[in-house]
Amino acid sequence: MEGQRFASVSQNRADLRFPFPEHFVERLTGKTLIRLGRQAKFLTAELSSGEVLVMHLGMTGRFTVEAAKLGEFHHATGTDPAHDHVVFRMEDGTSVTYNDPRRFGFMELWPAEQFEAYPRLMAMGPEPLSNHFSAAYLDTALKDKKTPIKSALLDQSVIAGLGNIYVCEALWRAKVSPKRLARSVPGQRAARLAPAINEVIAEAIEAGGSSISDFANASGELGYFQHRFAVYDREGEACRTCGDTIRRLVQSGRSTFYCPSCQR
Repeated sequence: MEGQRFASVSQNRADLRFPFPEHFVERLTGKTLIRLGRQAKFLTAELSSGEVLVMHLGMTGRFTVEAAKLGEFHHATGTDPAHDHVVFRMEDGTSVTYNDPRRFGFMELWPAEQFEAYPRLMAMGPEPLSNHFSAAYLDTALKDKKTPIKSALLDQSVIAGLGNIYVCEALWRAKVSPKRLARSVPGQRAARLAPAINEVIAEAIEAGGSSISDFANASGELGYFQHRFAVYDREGEACRTCGDTIRRLVQSGRSTFYCPSCQR
């Protein structure tokens, strides 16, 4: 898409999680996509109009690229056309379709010169693999938090882009109970937790992500990190370290998996 002009744009409904921007189709059609980027879980596309197209996949959103030069997908795309909400048709004939059954994703437009003030990113914490994230950062960020550490790590203002699966796995590696109050983690536990978070993220990237239900990578292939899960989605199974039974509880509306013996 980089360097290509939007030949046409189809918007098939008025909203996703939020309403589409006013005159969404008109503000994209005929514009050139200068650069694609990412911040946390947000995809960003700088446009020749001086605006930035911000896109978020939510829980079930995905983009499917159709172009002759890409060949066939290794796996079927698995998308129902009834959930095709936006179609970008580029000047070279490539079509990029946004499909989202649950419609938790969204698209917004924001002035490029004011992008540092984009409200959904202003309050974001550092990304796990960035130079701004460390055990020392966790010491500071968690010291006054009275919420459980699991909930604190899912808070995007603490760490940007960290999701439920990898929080569960990192807490297990760091031997930290998900029920422990966040303010009790600074110190030795934070010193174990920060590298555990980075290790889990790095290994997941190397493995191509985690295919739990419908995730596939850009080539249409499944991720394989789910085969390495130590606790996530393993309720009732034996801990790989001590043999105790993996348990599940719900925190902030999300399933948490942990070992009661290894994690304290």
